[in-house]
Amino acid sequence: MNAQLDRYIHEVHLNLNVRGLGISPTLAINELSRSLVENGRSVFKLGLGQSPFPVPEPVVQALRDNAHQKDYLSVHGLEQLRKAIATYFNNRHGLHADWRSILIAPGSKELMFLLQLAYYGDLIIPIPSWVSYAPQAHIVGRPVRWIKTSRENGWLITPEDLERICCSDPTKPRVVVLNYPNNPTGRTYSEQMLQELAAIARKYHVILLSDEIYGELNFSGNYSSVARYYPEGTIISSGLSKWCGAGGWRLGLFTFPDELDWLRQGMAAVASETYTSTSAPIQYAAVHAFDGGKWLESYLKNSRRILAALAEYSRQRLEKAGVLVEKAQGGFYLFPDFSQTNLLDRRSFNSSEEFCNSLLQETGVAILPGSAFGLNGDNILARLAFVDFDGARTLQALADLTDEAELDEAFLLTHCERVTTGVERICDWLHS
Repeated sequence: MNAQLDRYIHEVHLNLNVRGLGISPTLAINELSRSLVENGRSVFKLGLGQSPFPVPEPVVQALRDNAHQKDYLSVHGLEQLRKAIATYFNNRHGLHADWRSILIAPGSKELMFLLQLAYYGDLIIPIPSWVSYAPQAHIVGRPVRWIKTSRENGWLITPEDLERICCSDPTKPRVVVLNYPNNPTGRTYSEQMLQELAAIARKYHVILLSDEIYGELNFSGNYSSVARYYPEGTIISSGLSKWCGAGGWRLGLFTFPDELDWLRQGMAAVASETYTSTSAPIQYAAVHAFDGGKWLESYLKNSRRILAALAEYSRQRLEKAGVLVEKAQGGFYLFPDFSQTNLLDRRSFNSSEEFCNSLLQETGVAILPGSAFGLNGDNILARLAFVDFDGARTLQALADLTDEAELDEAFLLTHCERVTTGVERICDWLHS
């Protein structure tokens, strides 16, 4: 009793915005999976969206070569790196980024938090959306306005959605998050939708936070930024974690237009009082990632080929089992809807979280419930991350094939067996 009282006394001193806040669901599922493995369970880790591919060797070598770099760098980031990033975006994606308007941080997640801390306005995010947008806003006490999306619209914000929420109060300051290829659905915006969204954002002077961390993993290779159509009001968020396999390196970036330089300066001021600067060796190594080389195109092309093939294999298997699932267009994810499967005729689940917990305990397959992405209600949706395979081994196997060779089922069953087995276990469980 004394221990409970002591805990209560301490908890009342927590900031109200932090009380009851748990660990991010994506990290929690990873820790739970690790715990189960340590206790002898076989777990298929389809919950955490971590790149399966290795950091390219030229970039790893650059980190080795720069391990001696020990000085604090500019809070804005290494000048050489910012110039490399600007050149990369401008040459590859037809943008007009100015290196002086780029801010480097230990992860794009940190920059998103600083943005909400520095900017006074509402955060507009879709349902479903990445698990940390809303909690970050809650921590800093910013209002969140949700836009509910639908399967019919590809789980994406439509121009009509944005018009509807902005016209209710045309002068209200807002940041609208666009994330594509999308987490948790793998869907992306068409050129026409980007142009229409840009026009509405310009009409209401909205700031667009374009979270393009999965941009280079668009399966078609034709990634296009909304900044091409609304350059004066778009902040691009990116980094090394997804396309370069370097999530644990923690290097993210924001590109700002000149019109929002006041916001960049404000965020940099906060950064100077918190994390000071991003790791020096990692920034020097990252220059080689954005400078690219002969390795870059083959690394990206082969990564996309493997992910696209896995996405389609998984989608087809799930559809045959009665699951509703949209075709992924990029990234690591599918967003299956289990609400109409035969299993739900035989068993009752009160929530997507309960469904996913039962799946994990009974099959060893870890996926994330739709509730983690802002969904509630009767629908049983979840995010499946098709990443539990040895990316280095699979890339090597692909290098032995011709560019035209199809990545057939035999290839995936051989080289991505933990993903394919995990998906088959889900399908079998649904019919058990």
